[in-house]
Amino acid sequence: MSVDRSAPGPRVAAHQRGGRGLARVPYPIGVRTVTISAITEVTPAMRRLTLSGPGLAGFHTHQCDDHVKVVFPMADGVRNDPVPNDHQMLDWPRPMPPTRRYTIRRYDPATLELDLDFVLHDGGLASTWARNARLGEQVTVAGPPGCKVFAHTYAHYLFAVDATALPALGRWLDESPADVSAHVVIAGDEKAYPLAGRERVTVVHDDLRAVTGLPVTDDTFLFAAGEATALKPLRAWSRGRLDHLVTGYWKHGVADHDED
Repeated sequence: MSVDRSAPGPRVAAHQRGGRGLARVPYPIGVRTVTISAITEVTPAMRRLTLSGPGLAGFHTHQCDDHVKVVFPMADGVRNDPVPNDHQMLDWPRPMPPTRRYTIRRYDPATLELDLDFVLHDGGLASTWARNARLGEQVTVAGPPGCKVFAHTYAHYLFAVDATALPALGRWLDESPADVSAHVVIAGDEKAYPLAGRERVTVVHDDLRAVTGLPVTDDTFLFAAGEATALKPLRAWSRGRLDHLVTGYWKHGVADHDED
């Protein structure tokens, strides 16, 4: 069955402007070689790598939690990267190269720059690599594959996120109108991550379950993202109660967790 991956931007924009709930919009999936052009210490525990280069021409990202896969070499140092096929998708070789998914914090089509924020922690393939990354280093990224786009038509939004979902929250705030209304619950110790201020957006640092004590109407949307197990109570609470997108970005003890 063929999937129409052409011109996803107008479809995403149409749902954001006039839709309700979620809509799945597939993108043309590419694999690109880019260069680290800037490194920013966003917080003591978060490092931003700016990737740039002509390989980003035609890149698609239209939703705040779009992600790419960073493709790493095999254990012996040999690259075994995916290759594009005739269906605007990728053919992945065997054995599969190691990959990790990261949210796109920012993409600028004019300068061909892409920002990815990495949580720095002890151990872990991507965290160790990001900690040691150097300017001028080449990086292979694959995707984004598409999005679950949620509408911008709700009177109020609830966000329940941990540190791994702060880039998605930050991008949503950057791209939202000044009068957007939201209540944000951030779990964990990361309190220094910069977020755009909005008069009608309240941010608190608490357990993710605190969001279940907030007022909800039929014109409220919930976005919850972070550690998969911690999100289970929010899945049960939101089901049948309000429109929502609850997505596990990672899972304790599981490398390269992929909820899809």
